[in-house]
Amino acid sequence: MTETPGLLSRRVLDMSESATLRMAQAARDLRATGRDVISLSVGQPDFDTPQHIKDAAIDALRAGHTGYTPVPGLPELREAICTKFRRDNGLDFQVNNIVVSNGAKQSLYNLCLALLDPGDEVILPAPYWVSYTEIVKQAGGVPVVVRTEIENDFKITPRQLEDSINDRTKALLFSNPCNPTGSVYLEEELERLARVIAATDRVCVISDEIYEYINFTGRHASIGRYEAIRERTATVNGFSKGFAMTGWRLGYVGAPEWLSRACSKIQGNVTSGACNFNQRAGIAALLGDLTPSRDMSDVYLRRRDLAIERLSRIPGLKVNRPQGAFYIFPDASSYIGKSDGEGVIGSIDALCDYILQSAAVAVVSGSPFGDDRCFRISFATADGLLAEAIDRIADALSRLN
Repeated sequence: MTETPGLLSRRVLDMSESATLRMAQAARDLRATGRDVISLSVGQPDFDTPQHIKDAAIDALRAGHTGYTPVPGLPELREAICTKFRRDNGLDFQVNNIVVSNGAKQSLYNLCLALLDPGDEVILPAPYWVSYTEIVKQAGGVPVVVRTEIENDFKITPRQLEDSINDRTKALLFSNPCNPTGSVYLEEELERLARVIAATDRVCVISDEIYEYINFTGRHASIGRYEAIRERTATVNGFSKGFAMTGWRLGYVGAPEWLSRACSKIQGNVTSGACNFNQRAGIAALLGDLTPSRDMSDVYLRRRDLAIERLSRIPGLKVNRPQGAFYIFPDASSYIGKSDGEGVIGSIDALCDYILQSAAVAVVSGSPFGDDRCFRISFATADGLLAEAIDRIADALSRLN
């Protein structure tokens, strides 16, 4: 394919490619050569969508629910989302506070486009999800990266947050549970962060809670429930992770009405409403039997423990115990500067490439997540494959001197 010079926008030329998708493609390319590659790179549940949710979509199709939907979503689904927010999060939203989108990523884009003017700063505790920086920049904002430490389970402290706020700060954006670390903010930790935000008069919070149902602490907490910041907090969620509905592309945000109306206005000029029959399946997901979601979370917990037990045996790796999502983010900085006999491992990116080529295991470098000491492992894969993959990684790392 020939590129015509000078026609592509500076916006797309400056945009970074998704690191997780890039590594997934590298794994596919290596597999095409005949190598037995195990991929621990993509954050996709290895479960099928629960049957009652699929049945709801099929029933909706048969009933002819195939037309356009209101831009912010079907009223029935928005009511179901309000019920879910009250039931699970202690958030008392009304229908007008809800906007349903084509995935939680679109909700995040809508929010940043609605909030940010050129030069506005957004605080991103690192490690952060790879798309956050690009979403902020595409909306004209400036990412302000605040580095966290594995010893604190990769969580931003109130002092770090306070020190990062200035007269250009517009928002704090973070995920809870976190991709890529699996860290979970507990209620008392969120309350302390909320106090810092409440002391300002213009800083908003965007809380990405897409991994809410994969939480090993026993209870999920939402920062939006604190009264002092309720009118400046947007809670983003969706169906991809907790209901194994990645390909359905269905997400939503609950926000104060001044912000939800702005998100609907933006979405109306981009995609309009999300798929009709998918939304009806979403109702079944939120109001139906949650046992499949809980069962999936139990499996992830077992796999987490399996992975940690094996990773902890590898000399030089620092491994904490993530409390949610399906990721582990080990610190492998001790291997930077070592050699495989042919060349020196000069960065975490190079280490991940070495693991792919030497062990035929795909992991994702921490660099695009904002931490160049670590790499991300997804344990959303079968127990046997997970164990074999980590054993291969251990063998490959043992050959570095």
